[in-house]
Amino acid sequence: MRVRVAVLALLLASGSAVAAPKDPVFVPVLNENFPDAFVMADGSGGFIAYATNSGENVPMAVSKDLTRWQVARDASGKKADAMPTLAPWVKPGFTWAPEVMKVGSSYRLYYTANHRKQDKQCIGVASSSSPRGPFVDTSAEPLVCQVELGGSIDANAFRDQGGKLYLYWKADGNRIGRRSRLWGAELSADGTRLAGAPQDVGLTDEDEWEQKVIEAPTMIRTPDGLVMLYSGGYYGWNPDQRLSPYAVNWARCAGPLGPCKDAGPKPILYSYSDPGDAGCLSGPGHQSIFRANGGTFISFHGWATTKGCRKDKDARLLYVAPFGWENGAPAIAPSLRAK
Repeated sequence: MRVRVAVLALLLASGSAVAAPKDPVFVPVLNENFPDAFVMADGSGGFIAYATNSGENVPMAVSKDLTRWQVARDASGKKADAMPTLAPWVKPGFTWAPEVMKVGSSYRLYYTANHRKQDKQCIGVASSSSPRGPFVDTSAEPLVCQVELGGSIDANAFRDQGGKLYLYWKADGNRIGRRSRLWGAELSADGTRLAGAPQDVGLTDEDEWEQKVIEAPTMIRTPDGLVMLYSGGYYGWNPDQRLSPYAVNWARCAGPLGPCKDAGPKPILYSYSDPGDAGCLSGPGHQSIFRANGGTFISFHGWATTKGCRKDKDARLLYVAPFGWENGAPAIAPSLRAK
């Protein structure tokens, strides 16, 4: 059976049939390990992406056109690190899923890291005057750390209408045999501390495809109201798996802190192998949504694959694609690619 991508709505002209694409639907824009990427405009006409640690605490990549990316390097030619010095509470080697927001004239980097004393992943916030850093966090303790719930990971900052800031994250329950759930809280105006009590937004790992894991929340405002994208399922790709089960779904939210409710029982972006038509994608997830050049885009990672849609090098690659809203649902067009 051929498995088709569920999110080709932007390919469709109203009332007309569309021929099968001649090129793969999704093509990576960076062929290096760059997991959990977050992409944003850099304020000078280019783009910058941040990723989970791979030697550097917070690796970066840069692009001028979203299709051609290169790993950011410092003046000496070494790979640049957006946060070269860790906060006092952080154990090195476990700096995950960074996201950045500009607040006033400063930039805030929300990141996940291992708490030295608690041995749980927790969320911190670092600051810089530049999107390329260096970001600095001198806090003695993390911003969010739900130790009793298994820890807190995958921070996502959101600015709502009127300018209020919110932070979303995953309570890492699946690591201690509990349900994984998504949480949120209002942030202070400067984005450096919580301004309200954390609240469960109402989403948990109840659908079969999620395999008792949901994570990586991304709150966005659409023409139909607030929507939370999220990833679920096991992120990896084991030798006994034809494809990685990691995928992306969405939920409608009544307000910035929920309650949120799944829009459907199946993911909108998921693995497929279709060598005669759409191509190959394995383990798409940990998405970010950003505005650029008058449009909206989604970034996500997927595993490196061979031409036969098998696991290639042990790397999760960066993808970027146009993102839209059609007929009350998310729509993802074929990805951007270098010519």
